[in-house]
Amino acid sequence: MDRQSGGFWRVTFSSLKVPNYRRYFLGQSVSLIGTWMQMAAQSWLVLTLTHSSTYLGLTVALQTLPVLLLGPYGGVIADRSDKRRLMVGLQIAMGVQALVLGLLTVFGAVRFWQVCVLAVLLGLNNAFENSARQSFVQEMVGKGELRNAITLNSVTVNAARAIGPGVGGVLIATVGIGICFLLNAASYVAVVASLLLLDRSALRPSPPAPRAPHQLRQGLAYAAGVPTIAVPLAMMALVGLLAYEFQVTLPVFAAHTFHSGSEAYGFMTAATGVGAVIGGLFTAARGRTGLRSMVVAATGFGIAMLLSAYAPAFALACVGLLFVGWASVSFIAIGNSTIQLSARPDMRGRVVALWQVAFQGTTPIGGPLVGWIIAQSDPRTGIAVGGLACLVAAGGAVLFHRRRAAAAAAAPVADAAGPGTVAAEPGTGPAAGADSGTSGTVR
Repeated sequence: MDRQSGGFWRVTFSSLKVPNYRRYFLGQSVSLIGTWMQMAAQSWLVLTLTHSSTYLGLTVALQTLPVLLLGPYGGVIADRSDKRRLMVGLQIAMGVQALVLGLLTVFGAVRFWQVCVLAVLLGLNNAFENSARQSFVQEMVGKGELRNAITLNSVTVNAARAIGPGVGGVLIATVGIGICFLLNAASYVAVVASLLLLDRSALRPSPPAPRAPHQLRQGLAYAAGVPTIAVPLAMMALVGLLAYEFQVTLPVFAAHTFHSGSEAYGFMTAATGVGAVIGGLFTAARGRTGLRSMVVAATGFGIAMLLSAYAPAFALACVGLLFVGWASVSFIAIGNSTIQLSARPDMRGRVVALWQVAFQGTTPIGGPLVGWIIAQSDPRTGIAVGGLACLVAAGGAVLFHRRRAAAAAAAPVADAAGPGTVAAEPGTGPAAGADSGTSGTVR
């Protein structure tokens, strides 16, 4: 690639040459800024109402519990449905949720139990919208640009993470928390409009899966039987459980460790987002998938979290969080690309749903657990536990690859034994754990 001639940037943003995806990308960019502003404001609202990291963890858990319980079924619905139409309805419902929370807060009527109820309603929407949204990407861009588009989606999320909480911190300090929720409600207009304005003739819809019994069970069995899906899911389950609890750790890290207010929390979240944008752009340009790249990203993620956890000064913690963001978005993008490119079209919604369960659905357990760890010790320990989880996930993947490589090396000996022996499955040979820049299988 000729980076001096602009080749780096052409490769990095290659999926934006697709008009439908470009339109969708712009709508999502606006909406996600509002989403991250609301997430930061909601965490600060709960902390203001309860003064408790445990209740903060409980709120996050309630918002993600529906993903754990209903996320796999959301994948079945996505595989059966017109994904664009399903997304339009669910995005409108999420905008109404934000509007109600904003009005309650602005008029001084908000109570903790109301925040919890609205968090559950938002989680119900997410349980069905996540699978449809992520599996819809390939229908817009095709298989050739899928990896790049997934990574750019992650970049967009984390660019919004850099902007939204920073803006939210300023708004909280000047005009109040409720305005953040109202602006988020308005931002849903952009994403709904982008979906309605897509050129439907240019989409590549997957044929809807016919209704049949045991489709959820079939999806679980399919994912468990494909190593390039099962291993990333297992890694994300552990990392998602303990490392991606930033809504719980960062507000308390800012308030209790560095004795600062909402502005410091906004800076911390923004630092994570800026690092994620930079890391995401490099990941988009490199176009890597596979277990080896996931191991590298998980290892970097763990080390960065440990360094951030024990940074002696606020500025150094923010520098560490830049690298946390870089590694975290690389881990997400590589894992998501690997499983989607490995999945059959009729199973993609269910596979993506399992990824979301591993990522967000573990939060009902991990959020309160990390909140409890912080309450029993301190915020530094809560962040450090997440870093250790990343390193354990990386080590587990390496161990799996070594055992699989040893089994593959022994396969020719079995084949030489004569008729009646079972040959190795396609894709399970000696190089199955390496990266591939051109396909979704791990080679």
